[in-house]
Amino acid sequence: MTSFSKEKNKFVVTTPIYYVNDLPHIGSAYTTIAADVLARFHRLKGDSVLMVTGTDEHGQKIQRTAEALGRSPQAHCDEIAAGFAALWKRFNIQYDRFIRTTAPRHEAIVKEFFQRVWDAGDIYLGQQQGWYCVSCEEFKEERDLLPEKHCPLHPNKQVEWRDEKNYFFRLSKYQDALERLYESQPDFIQPESRRNEVLSFVSQGLQDFSISRVNLAWGIPLPVDPDHTIYVWFDALLNYVTASVEPDQEPTLANAVWWPASLHLIGKDILRFHAVYWPAMLMSAGLPLPERVFGHGFLTKDGQKMSKSLGNIIDPFDLVQRYNSDAIRYYFLKEIEFGRDGDFSETRFVNILNADLANDLGNLLNRVLKLAHKNCGGKVPGGGGDRPLLDESLKAIGKDLGEAVTQAYETLAFDQACNAVLSVVRASNKYVDEQAPWTLFKQGNQSAAERVIYTVLETVRLSAYLLSPIVPNLSSRIYQQLGYAVDFNQLDEAFIAASIPFSAHTRWGTLPSGQSLAAPQPVFQRLELPIAS
Repeated sequence: MTSFSKEKNKFVVTTPIYYVNDLPHIGSAYTTIAADVLARFHRLKGDSVLMVTGTDEHGQKIQRTAEALGRSPQAHCDEIAAGFAALWKRFNIQYDRFIRTTAPRHEAIVKEFFQRVWDAGDIYLGQQQGWYCVSCEEFKEERDLLPEKHCPLHPNKQVEWRDEKNYFFRLSKYQDALERLYESQPDFIQPESRRNEVLSFVSQGLQDFSISRVNLAWGIPLPVDPDHTIYVWFDALLNYVTASVEPDQEPTLANAVWWPASLHLIGKDILRFHAVYWPAMLMSAGLPLPERVFGHGFLTKDGQKMSKSLGNIIDPFDLVQRYNSDAIRYYFLKEIEFGRDGDFSETRFVNILNADLANDLGNLLNRVLKLAHKNCGGKVPGGGGDRPLLDESLKAIGKDLGEAVTQAYETLAFDQACNAVLSVVRASNKYVDEQAPWTLFKQGNQSAAERVIYTVLETVRLSAYLLSPIVPNLSSRIYQQLGYAVDFNQLDEAFIAASIPFSAHTRWGTLPSGQSLAAPQPVFQRLELPIAS
C-alpha cells in the first residue's frame, strides 16, 4: 500500500469519481488509463505517488436508477462500484485509493469541510428556481438548453423545473480571488482551450450555487438542517481530500497528508465544477488548491458521437476481452492528442497496433535476438567486460530520446512520447537493413556485427523502458527477453532506486554485456479484426 513519504517528491493524480447509474463506459476508461500512465511514470522516477479513483454514489439520479431496477440505492451502488473496480483490473490500472462517497470516512470529511465553510459565513438559505438536469445533477441556464427543454449534454433527457428552498454557497464572493488565481497561475487550467472556456465563463459574473437538496433521502444530511441533503457535487469533489488521508488515520482535514493534489484529470464536461466551484470551496475552507486541472476531450466512434440510439457504444469490457489492455492503452494515448476530441476506428486500431508494436518494435527485437543466439552464444555482445561501442549513427538519432519522452509525459503529451520512441525504433529497423549484420558475420567481421547487435538491443531496451507506463506488459516481456528479471507491474525497490535520477535508465549503453538473452518469442501478438457476421 502506498504511504506518504516526506523524503520523496510527491505526485498525486486523480480521476473524477464516476457515477454509478450504469456500468463504466469507454470515456471513463480513457481518463483512468491516462491517470495510471502518469502514476507509473512518476513511480519510475522514484516519486512518492498516489493515484486516486472511485465512484460517486449519492444524488437523485442514483436514487431513481436504483428504484427503476427494483434495488435499494446501496445495493445498486455496491454492484456498479464492483464493476468499475473489475474493469480497472482488466485494464491493468494500479490505483492506490478507490473512494466511494457512501463510505463513513468520506462522510466525516464532508461534514467537517461543510462546517468550515459554514463558519466562514459562505453558506445561506435561499430560494432556488431554474431548470435542472438530473443526469448532470446541475441547474442549466435556459439559454443553453436545446429545443423542448432538452439538456445539451443529454439530448434525450428533458430538464425539470425546480422551485425550492436550498442552501447556497457564496461563489460570487470569490470572483476576484479566482480571477487572480487564473492570472497568477496560467497553467492551473489546461489545456489552453479549457482555460479560455473558464475565463469566458467567469468574466460573465459568478452566481452563488445551491449546495443542498430537499425531498431526497439518498445523500449526506446537511449538518445544520437534516431536512436537506448535501448537493452531490459538493459531496463528490471532497473525495480528493478523503483520499489524502492514510487509511489507518482518523478521517479529518488535518490528517489529509497527501493534499493538495498535483493533478486533477477530468472530462471537459465537468470543467466548471473543478476549475471554478472547487477552488472557491477550498478557499472558503482555508485549504490549499490543487496544482493543475486538465480537461481532456470526448471520444467518438468512426467519426460519430457515441450513443445507445445509434448503437455505436464501445463496451470497454468487450474491447479488452477481444484484444488486450496494452493495445487499448497504446491506441488511445498514441492516436489521440490528449486534450482534444478523438475517434476510435476498430480497423485503424488493429492496423496501428500491428504496425507499431508487432512489426516495428516486436519484429526488430525478434530478428536481432535470433542473430545473437546464432552468433553471440545467446548473450549480449561484449563479453569479458568490453562492451561494444554504440554505433554513433543510430545513437545520434535518439540521443535526446529520454529527455524528450520525459518532457512529453510531464506535459501529458502522450502521443508525442509514443511518436518519439517509434521514430527511433523505425530508424533502428532501417539501420539493421543497411548494416546487414548477418552479412558481417558471414564475412568474419565479428566486432562490426556485434556493434550492430548491441546498438539495436540497447535501442529496444530504452524504447521498452520509456513506453512501460503505457504498455507495461509488452515492456516486461521485452526486458525479460533481454535477460532482466523485471516486471513493470511489480517493480521492486532496487529497480526503482536505480532510476533515481531518472536518467540512470534512460542513458544509452546501460545494457550489460555478457548478459544471457532469452529465446526469441513474439512480444506482441498480432491483432485480427473480428469476422463480420
